[in-house]
Amino acid sequence: MKKITLAIATTVMMASPVFAGDVAAGKAKAGMCAACHGAAGISAVPMYPNLAGQKETYLAKQLKDFKSGTRKDPIMGAMAMGLSDADVANLSAYYANLK
Repeated sequence: MKKITLAIATTVMMASPVFAGDVAAGKAKAGMCAACHGAAGISAVPMYPNLAGQKETYLAKQLKDFKSGTRKDPIMGAMAMGLSDADVANLSAYYANLK
């Protein structure tokens, strides 16, 4: 019985996304992203990537890389520079949560 309960719990936990950041706080902060990446994370401009549904860890890494200068882009570097670690986590959770 323990094995079955553990297997069910593991399956449920793996099927349900758990976000490190606060999705609601990310949504509140995402206004500055909407101009290029769209209000719902789907860009109308082909040169700007869609953010909706991307993996949270991927989004956080990209933002941190823009902020540190590891990844170079004059616009994103400037945008990321003002983000705190909590902002990065929250924005990443928000966009990962979108379909």
